Amino acid sequence: MLNALRRHFFSRKQLPFPSRIAELMQKRPRVLVLGVYLADRPNSVAHLVPALAKSIHCRVSQRWLAIKGEPPNPEVAAVTVGRLTGFVPKFILMNRLLKDSEDYDFIVFCDDDIVLPRGFMDAYISLQIEFDLALAQPARTRNSHADHKFVLQRKGMRGRQTRFVEIGPLFSVRQDFAPSIMPFDEKSPMGWGYDYVWPLIAETQGLRIGIIDAAPVDHSLRDQAAAYSGSEAGLAMQAYLEKRNFLKKQEAFTVLESFS
Repeated sequence: MLNALRRHFFSRKQLPFPSRIAELMQKRPRVLVLGVYLADRPNSVAHLVPALAKSIHCRVSQRWLAIKGEPPNPEVAAVTVGRLTGFVPKFILMNRLLKDSEDYDFIVFCDDDIVLPRGFMDAYISLQIEFDLALAQPARTRNSHADHKFVLQRKGMRGRQTRFVEIGPLFSVRQDFAPSIMPFDEKSPMGWGYDYVWPLIAETQGLRIGIIDAAPVDHSLRDQAAAYSGSEAGLAMQAYLEKRNFLKKQEAFTVLESFS
């Protein structure tokens, strides 16, 4: 299945860049990619590591953790900074990987079960810069698993300023917003609920968040919450939200501005 997904995405033309890409990317932003892969389950890390590294305009560094297994090849092994024998919630692990993250312009958090189109990193980061988004995610292709249809790609749009950015399978944080949400609150260690709190934090600082439709990712390899207990994550989310200001779904799933 992964090979079929890869063939589908790589048969497409290179993602288009904004016309102002040279101006937008002239400082060659430093991008840190942090991720975890489940080595004992179907995953796409062997695709993701080289795909994320292939950037002309960004200086990309990667740190990955392997759970229950070994890296699939030397290229992945070179960016695998730790191996775990048992499951540990995602954002506890992300906190472990945050060392020196303040040295980067953008921090990208990536799951192990997506497929990227060619030219993803340069197109995605340049669009995040163009749309002035402190927090962003790529839209999901229409065939992807999605609990929230709001994040599925909208044809005819390059992006949207929204009040919602989902905590997976990939999201990115601009450095000026990072101290406001990191290290991550481990009261909800799988991250459930963050995406209803973070928009309000951004708004109080006058920062924009949104979804980038022109650089979508395919998230159809594995079902969501297939590797952990959704009920436990839901209870943790309730405890996390109890003493915080947060958006209700109908408030969050709002488009404030469209970029066509």
